[in-house]
This record gives sequence, C-alpha cells and structure tokens, in this order.
Amino acid sequence: MYPILRFAYETFTHRKSPRLGLVDAHVSTHRCWPWDLDPWIELNNGRTLTLYDLGRIPMAMRTGLIDTLRENRWGITVAGNSVRYRRRVRCFDRFTIVSRSLGWDARFLYMEQSIWRKGECCNHMLLRAAITSDKGIVSPAEVMAAAGHNAESPELPGWVQSWIAADAQRDWPPALPALAPTDPKDDLPA
Repeated sequence: MYPILRFAYETFTHRKSPRLGLVDAHVSTHRCWPWDLDPWIELNNGRTLTLYDLGRIPMAMRTGLIDTLRENRWGITVAGNSVRYRRRVRCFDRFTIVSRSLGWDARFLYMEQSIWRKGECCNHMLLRAAITSDKGIVSPAEVMAAAGHNAESPELPGWVQSWIAADAQRDWPPALPALAPTDPKDDLPA
C-alpha cells in the first residue's frame, strides 16, 4: 500500500520550507516501520523505491516544479532508474533521504537520491523522469522556460552519461524467451 499518510505529512511539513535552487539538495528524515519490511526483516527493495517519493516530491515542490506542472496541466512519470543497495535498513531504524536534481537532456530530468543511516550510505538511486502532457513528453527546456528558468542544464556527471548510453543499447520491447503454453487470459503476445 502506498504510504499516503507519510506522503501527506512530508508535503505538509515542507509546504513552507525555503525554496531550493534547481540542483540543490532536499533532506528529510524517516523511520523504517514494520510494514516496510521484507521477510528478512529489513527495508524491502520495492518499498525503498516508494519511500524515495517522500523525498522527491517535496524536493520538486521546493524547486517550484510542482507549481509549474499544475499551471500547465502536466504530469511527471518515472522513465527509468537504477539502484545500488549496500547497507541494510532494519525495523525502526531512522534514516535520512537526500534528493537532488542532477540536470536534464532533450527528453528527461535526472535525479539522484540516497538513503543514509548512522553516517553510512545504505543505497543510492539514479532516476530519469519525464514531464508529460496530453501530447506526450514535454522537453525539459520547455519546462524550465515555463518555470521562469533560462538556465542550461549542468553537465551531467560521467557515470550518468554512461548509464544513459548503456540504457539506450537495451532492446525495447525486450525479446521474450521461449515460453510454455500460457493461459489465454495472459497479456503476452502469441
């Protein structure tokens, strides 16, 4: 289940926080609750992605992105991500999420987020997001202009550029392996 109450708390708490620059970091503190756990009694990897929303959305509010989206009736969607997990977050651990935008290219915004506990980075995510309209993807240049920013993107770090290049080589849609006969109700191609 989506953490609606936690999300509401974060957006309410940060609604009057000082504005952030386009690439400034938003920092928020959270706790790992029993409903965030996997069978090994640590923060579930899928739940980690959901909890990153609790840092990313307030960051977008504080940079003015959310206001621009609302004014233009645009949406935002995750278009890809990569997470590196290194340390466990256990039940009742307090942790800090650091969220910031890295820059953009002709189609996507790139953000990084990390979870920290006791001074150690537990995991780190690179996320690609698309701004969407009824007509499809809105270019970040158009979004920046609508937000009153004429800034060009900072140069994306080399590791981000390498990720973009590697992801572009991946086949889409992926090839399906040979499958056993399926239920006619499955949504797989014949």
